[in-house]
Order: sequence, then structure tokens, then C-alpha cells
Amino acid sequence: MNKLTLAIIFVVASIFTSCTGNSNKSAKDSTNMSSFGANTDGNTLLGAGSSFVYPLFSRLFAEYNKRTGIKVNYQSIGSGGGILQLTNKTIDFGDSDAPLNADQEKKMGAPVLHIPMCSGAVVISYNIPDFKGKLKLDPDVLANIFLGKVKKWNDPQISKINPGLNLPDVAIFVAHRADGSGTTNIFTGYLSKISNEWNTKVGQGTAVNWPAGLGGKGNEGVSGLIKQTPGGIGYIELAYAIQNGMPFADLKNKSGNYITPTVASTSASSNIQIPADAKVSLSNTDAKDGYPISGFTWALIYKEQSYNERPKDRAEKVVKLLWWNVHEGQKYCKDLNYAQLSPAAVIVAEKILKSATYNGKPILQ
Repeated sequence: MNKLTLAIIFVVASIFTSCTGNSNKSAKDSTNMSSFGANTDGNTLLGAGSSFVYPLFSRLFAEYNKRTGIKVNYQSIGSGGGILQLTNKTIDFGDSDAPLNADQEKKMGAPVLHIPMCSGAVVISYNIPDFKGKLKLDPDVLANIFLGKVKKWNDPQISKINPGLNLPDVAIFVAHRADGSGTTNIFTGYLSKISNEWNTKVGQGTAVNWPAGLGGKGNEGVSGLIKQTPGGIGYIELAYAIQNGMPFADLKNKSGNYITPTVASTSASSNIQIPADAKVSLSNTDAKDGYPISGFTWALIYKEQSYNERPKDRAEKVVKLLWWNVHEGQKYCKDLNYAQLSPAAVIVAEKILKSATYNGKPILQ
């Protein structure tokens, strides 16, 4: 039995243990959130969703609490989980790295607003034994790796764009998200744009039928798979990769430039016209200096805030929190490796928040 086989067995065992623990955590989170109406005091707001934005939200909500005394309990359970909790009306706001699709909007039963909070990059992290240097990948090679067609790190397709670097004869192990994830939506949306084969066979979504690899829950699960498996590769959020000291590849963009994912290159990708509903894809940007796998994360709230006999005061607190996020809160983005909203995106976010109502009347005057 070779080292790679042993490593994969170990990782599978770790995933099983981790998933068991996460299942218990999710059940606990759901139980806590289901008590929304009875056990939440008027000074604590509840949110849930994207793990992509969790590091930023943790900072924002701590700062907001210092300034206002209002607490925000945000559960990092993935975009899909946040959408489900908002559908069930057990939280004040959700957060998703993918806009609601038609089926999700129908299940909501009422219009939902998408308010952009920031943008972030999805990076390709790797664990290549004895590899020294900066890995470069182009769109074709990246798609072929995740399609399971490129199976070794010393494959000629990879070596050709990484001349002079020591790429070992080691099997590639693909790691991906196992849970419903907006990060997955951004990544698969990009692959669908640059690969006809991917678009036809797999497509875009918060969850897809992966042609290769094993899944982990959240950024944490995917990172664990990459770290524990020699030859591992997967997609994670930029801030998470930097905070955990994980290497990531430069990626060739639409203009033919190899771009290192940074706050600046992520910001460059959003230099586009933002539609009135803020539902826009930033991946495979036309910007020459833009990193190609990036996207917004959106806070989600019901347009009409008087549902379930919610008090007006609570609705006002939710809208004012999100208004603060897209204004004063933006200064905390850069240090945490998120890209601030562009001036155009802020204007759109303001208009969306001003459209929120209570008993049909605007909450923000």
C-alpha cells in the first residue's frame, strides 16, 4: 500500500469523523435558530450563511457591537444553510455567495433583497510534495484537473506552463465542497464559462455532481483535505488561505495575464456595471489586471420586514446594520483580504436597502 493510498484512507476517516461532528453542530445550530421568536432578545440579531464572508463578518459585528451595543449572532453554515434558515424565517438575515435561483425565490414566498457586502476571491490551493516555486495554471488545465482528466502533477499540460519547476510524479487529489456553497457557485460558474465540456457535463451550482475527488464541509473541510493529502488541490476563499498559510496558484485571465489573487486584483475584477438588483457575476472578468475567480457575497433580507409579527424596531436594526456594513464597515475589508465595494456597488446597495419596507412604508427615510 503506497503513501498516497494511506493518506487518502486517513483523510476519508477524518472526513467521516468531521462530518459526524458537523452534523451534530448543524443540528444544534438549527435548534438554536428555531427558537428565534422565543429566546432572542431585542438587542441580538441573528444571521447565518456564507463561510466565505465569516472572517469579515466576525470583525464587522464586533465593531458594530462596540458602537451600538447591538449584538449579532452569525452562524457560518454555508450559503445553502443560510438560505434555508431565511426561508424558514428563523433568522433576521442570511448571506450567500450566490444569488437566489428561481426555485429558491419561489420557496421564500415573498421578495428577497440582495445587498452586496464585499467581493472576494476563490483561490486554487495545492499540496505538491517537494515543490518549490509559484504554481501557474491556465483555464484549460484547471478545468481538466477538476474533470479528472489530468491525473499527475508532472503532466505535460502543467509542466508546459511551469517551465523549470520540479513537478513530481505524484497523483493529483481533487478536494471540493460537500455542502451547498456559494463559493462552489463562483468556482463552477467560472469553469462553466471557460470550459464547454464542464458546462455540458457538470455546470454551475452551489452543489454539483463532481467528476472527481472527495468533498469536505466548508473552507475548513476542503483545506483539511488539501493539507492532509500529498498531491491535493482544491478551491478555498482567499482570506482563509492567507490566514492559514496555504499556497495558491497564479491563474491566467481572459486577457492572457497570469494574475496573483490579491485584494487589488479582486477589486479590479468588479470594475463593471452593477445591475439594479446587484445580481451579477464577476468571474472571468474582462479587466486586464483582474483575478478571474471572484464574486460578491450578498446579505439577504425580506423586502417586507413585517412578516411573522416582527416588531418594527427589529426591522430597523437589521437594515441599519447592513447600511453600516456597506459604508463605515468597508474600511475593515482590506486587512482581512476582502475587496471593498466599488462606489458604483455602494450606490446600488443603498438603493436596495432603501427599498426595504415595514407595512409597505420605507424603513430608511
